[in-house]
Amino acid sequence: MAQVVLMPKFDFKKTPPYRASTKFEIVDMPAAKYLMIDGHGDPNTDPIYERALQTLYPVAYKIKFASKESGRDYVVPPLEGLWWAEDMDSFTRSRDKSKWLWTMLLAVPEWITEVDVAQAVELANRSGKFSEPQLLRLDSLDEGLCVQVLHHGSYDDEASVLAQMHQYIDEQGLQLSSKHHEIYLSDPRRVQPENLRTILRQPVTQKSN
Repeated sequence: MAQVVLMPKFDFKKTPPYRASTKFEIVDMPAAKYLMIDGHGDPNTDPIYERALQTLYPVAYKIKFASKESGRDYVVPPLEGLWWAEDMDSFTRSRDKSKWLWTMLLAVPEWITEVDVAQAVELANRSGKFSEPQLLRLDSLDEGLCVQVLHHGSYDDEASVLAQMHQYIDEQGLQLSSKHHEIYLSDPRRVQPENLRTILRQPVTQKSN
């Protein structure tokens, strides 16, 4: 059997999309591939959110291990989420999480294919702990121009930061163009709320005259 030669391990967190300043900045994000699951409701109380994570992670690790066996290893990246609401006041002001819509994301390297995902789903299914395989998909996210900031603190303290972000966007002659994006650099199971580090990112476009 031919020996597999491992390439250097790829780490998403060492790439620009996983870095942000504590001051608002305008960035241009490249397109990227993700495992995605859609849902709605309060992530703290709605069981569909936990089931989404119980689907994403097993598949992500099956894909990673298979990729490593073929010679291309990588670190499974931080969890990400797209968040919005039919009435955005319930997201940015009242923070009524029961009305929130979301897509949870785990990035995968560009060399991962639909076939790789299908094989990983089949392997994860055999464990008997796979929750929502029918909801999982491989898709691309191409946000382009964005405003972002690194938020230190509890998720519940984001409202004031988002208000400042939206004011900054307006002052820069920009407008919101897509869904609010969060990247969770800290694990809330291991880090106190006041020490959480989260990239808050908002796709934007130039205001039309």
